[in-house]
Amino acid sequence: MKKTFMGLRLKRLREERQMTQVALAQALGLSPSYLNQLEQNQRPLTVSVLLRLNAAFGIDVQLFSEDDEARLISELRDLFADAPNDDAPGLAEIRELASRLPGVARLLLQQGRQLHEAREREAIWASRLGLDRQAETLPRPMPFEAVRDFFYRRHNHVAELDELAERCFADWQLRPGNTGNGLARRLSERHGILVSTDDNDRGLLRDFDEKARRLRLSASLSSGQQAFHMATQLARLEAGELIDELAAGAAPDDEETRRLARIGLASYFAGALLLPYGRYLESAEACRYDIEQLGRSFGVGYETACHRLSTLQRPQAPGVPFFFIRVDRAGNISKRQSATDFHFSRIGGTCPLWNVYEAFAQPGKILTQLAAMPDGRNYLWIARSVHRGHGGYGAPGKTFSIGLGCDLRHAERLVYSKGLDLKAVDGFTPIGTACKVCPRAHCPQRAFPPSGNALVVDENRRHFSPYA
Repeated sequence: MKKTFMGLRLKRLREERQMTQVALAQALGLSPSYLNQLEQNQRPLTVSVLLRLNAAFGIDVQLFSEDDEARLISELRDLFADAPNDDAPGLAEIRELASRLPGVARLLLQQGRQLHEAREREAIWASRLGLDRQAETLPRPMPFEAVRDFFYRRHNHVAELDELAERCFADWQLRPGNTGNGLARRLSERHGILVSTDDNDRGLLRDFDEKARRLRLSASLSSGQQAFHMATQLARLEAGELIDELAAGAAPDDEETRRLARIGLASYFAGALLLPYGRYLESAEACRYDIEQLGRSFGVGYETACHRLSTLQRPQAPGVPFFFIRVDRAGNISKRQSATDFHFSRIGGTCPLWNVYEAFAQPGKILTQLAAMPDGRNYLWIARSVHRGHGGYGAPGKTFSIGLGCDLRHAERLVYSKGLDLKAVDGFTPIGTACKVCPRAHCPQRAFPPSGNALVVDENRRHFSPYA
């Protein structure tokens, strides 16, 4: 464990419980002088002390995690990206704020988001009243972003749904890799719903006729995809109340956001039902997170196997914390989930140096990449393209690239680190989150200057250029 100084958080924890230093020291079995040194950041917080905090108070050790601090740093950099150069805090100041005053940092982020939404609403109303025609081009606040934030705050892990799904898997006597028959039986016996497989006249992958109590699945779906759609239907029937409660917490005052949250939570439950937490984590650790092997063992596709890996963050039994992303050829991100400190910029644009884009040029092949971020953190990335074609000859299909990444310190647990030099940092690919906030001024793939720097000096050509 790296030396981690969390004195202010420890002091805040003690004050919240209205305890003196002596009382807390006694509860943890430490000397008062040693506890005082911890609070003054004269001593690093050790694993032993963390375990004592957990045992004495049931404290989630994530409260003292460096990953949580890194997430704050990334979000704060986005918040201050559009500030004028003279006013914008530097990286050192942002690190200090996230480390020593995390509560203040989170409040700033919350107020920043509220200010951004208020400005957008103001512009929209001004447009409707004819006060500013240019405001018509401003985007409305996006409900899907609120849903992403909901999962991000939970580190992409919804414990309530995971635990329910595991109980259902056992009670319904489902079998890993062959859940379809058991799910169809549950739908029929418990809910009176008949499952049929055919090509419906509307070209839908799933069509539920509530009046006829009939669930029709497209014949073009694989057995694993059919099982997922059945599990999604069961999510609404068996976990509907829990999903509604969780969705209400995501957005108590916005129905569209709650609707999207319910869809996301139903899909989460379906994945957790097909790939129950304990069994899937055990298999993943046994095969060193070999994605294709996991997919074969559990009867699911590559994308589903990857997505489930990004959710394995049960505090008592965590897996490797992954970041999951799905992009198309145009660079549009249709899925992104993070159980890590890795944070995508809200400002837009992704780094073309990521291997998720190279995967399109080598269909079906798993590519690995050791990547270095501007903040000094390093990652192992795995990428592979996937294709979906549900029509006949000549019908357009869908091609995506799936990326799965983890912090370098976890890389040795993955089979994909085999043959890679994890210590040759100079050879890592330098990537960023978005050009507007990336400080790599001389990157050959830069699309436009960073925010707040409209012009940069090109020392080689001795003139001002909009691009480095």
